Amino acid sequence: MTSTSKAAATNPAGKRDRTHYLYIAVIIAVVLGITVGLVAPDFAVELKPIGTGFVNLIKMMISPIIFCTIVLGIGSVRKAAKVGAVGGIALGYFTVMSLVALGIGLVVGNIIDPGTGLAVTDAVKETGQAQVTEAKNTEEFLLGIIPTTIVSAFTGGEVLQTLLVALLAGFALQAMGDAGQPILRGVEHIQRLVFRILAMVMWAAPIGAFGAIAAVTGSAGLDALKSLAVLMLGFYVTCFLFVFIVLAALLRVVAGMNILALFKYLGREFLLILSTSSSESALPRLIAKMEHMGVSKPVVGITVPTGYSFNLDGTMIYMTMASLFIADAMGTPMSIGEQIPLLLFLLVASKGAAGVTGAGLATLAGGLQSHKPALVDGIGLIVGIDRFMSEARALTNFAGNAVATVLIGTWTKEIDRERVDQVLAGQLPFDEKTLLDDDAAAEGDGAAASREGEDKELAKA
Repeated sequence: MTSTSKAAATNPAGKRDRTHYLYIAVIIAVVLGITVGLVAPDFAVELKPIGTGFVNLIKMMISPIIFCTIVLGIGSVRKAAKVGAVGGIALGYFTVMSLVALGIGLVVGNIIDPGTGLAVTDAVKETGQAQVTEAKNTEEFLLGIIPTTIVSAFTGGEVLQTLLVALLAGFALQAMGDAGQPILRGVEHIQRLVFRILAMVMWAAPIGAFGAIAAVTGSAGLDALKSLAVLMLGFYVTCFLFVFIVLAALLRVVAGMNILALFKYLGREFLLILSTSSSESALPRLIAKMEHMGVSKPVVGITVPTGYSFNLDGTMIYMTMASLFIADAMGTPMSIGEQIPLLLFLLVASKGAAGVTGAGLATLAGGLQSHKPALVDGIGLIVGIDRFMSEARALTNFAGNAVATVLIGTWTKEIDRERVDQVLAGQLPFDEKTLLDDDAAAEGDGAAASREGEDKELAKA
C-alpha cells in the first residue's frame, strides 16, 4: 500500500491528464489524415516527409535506450548464467511462435485463395522486380550484426548492432564487480536523460500521425483497396485470430493474465503504431512500460530488443499469405510440398525485417528471388496496399513481443506479480513525463543491496 501511495504522490492527476489530450489529438490527426488523403490525394502524398520525420525522431532514441536498458539489466545481475538462461528461453520461444504463425498463415492462405483471377501486367512486373534491390540476403544480415566500430553501433540505426555492443558492455561491467558501479550509475543517469527527451519528442506525435496516414491514404486510394480487399481482410482476420486465440491462451495459461488488460495498459503504444505503421516507434515505450509493470530489467533488456528482430509474428503471417497470393495471381499455385520449404526459407530471411516500415516487402522480394524467382514479378500486385498491411504486421509484432516479455518473465521467475496486478488495475500509473519509475528504481537498488549482503554472508560461510 505504501508503494501505491508513493506512486500516487509522484504522479498527480493533473500531470497525467495532459498526456491524455496528446493521444486524443493523435486520434483526431489520424481521422484528418485519412480525410485529406481521400479528398486531396496529390497534396496528401506530399505530406509523407512529416510522418517520416516523426518516426526518425523516435528511431534516433532507440539505440541509446536499448544500450542503457541492457547494460543496467545485465550489469546489475550477479550471475551471467541467469542472463544466458533468459536469452536461451527467449530464442527458443521466438522460433516456436514464428513456426506457429507460419502455420496459421499457411492454413488461412490456402482456404481463402485470394490471388486467383488477377492480371499481372508489365508495369506490375517492373514494380515487383524493383523491390529486390532493397532486400538483404541471410549472409549480409548475419554479418551486419557486427558494427564497424563500437561507436558506429549507435549511428547505424541497426538494433542488433546496439544489442551486441550492449551485451558485451553489460557482461564486462558484471565482471568488474564493485569497480563497475560508478559506470552503471552514469549509465542510469544517461537513461533518465534519454527517456526525458523521448517524452518531449512524443508531443510531436499528432503531427507525425497526420502526415503518415494522409500520405498512405493518398498514395493507395480506394481503388487499390477495393481490388485487394480479400487479401487485406484475410490477413487482418488471421492476425486477429493469432493474437486473441494463440497469444491470449498462452498468456492466460502461463501467466494467468487477461490479454485485454495488458493491451489496455499498452493502448497508447498501439495507437502510436497504428498511426506510423512501424512497431519500432513504440519500442522505447514498451521497454519502459514492461519494467514499470514489474518485469525485471534483464528480461526486458534482452527479450524486447531481440524480439524486434526474431519474434516477428505478424511478418511471418504476412509472408505466408503474400507468397500464396502471388503464386495464385501468377497462375502457378504452389503445392504444400513447395510451400513449406519456401516458408522455412522466409523464416530465416525475415530476420532482416526488424520492425522497419516497408522492410517486410523488401524481405519478401529477396526471399522469393532467392528461392522461387518466377514469383518476384507478382510482388507489384501488393505494393499498393503493403503499407496498409504493414499496420497489421506492426501491431501483431508488437503484441507478440509484449506477451513474450511477460511469458519469459514468468518462466524465469523474474516478474513481480503483485506489482503487475496493481499496474494493470491502474493503482500504479505509468509516469508519462519521465517514462521511468523512481520508486521502482529505489526498490531495485534495495533488492540489489540485499543480494549483495546475501552474497557476503555466503562467502563468509
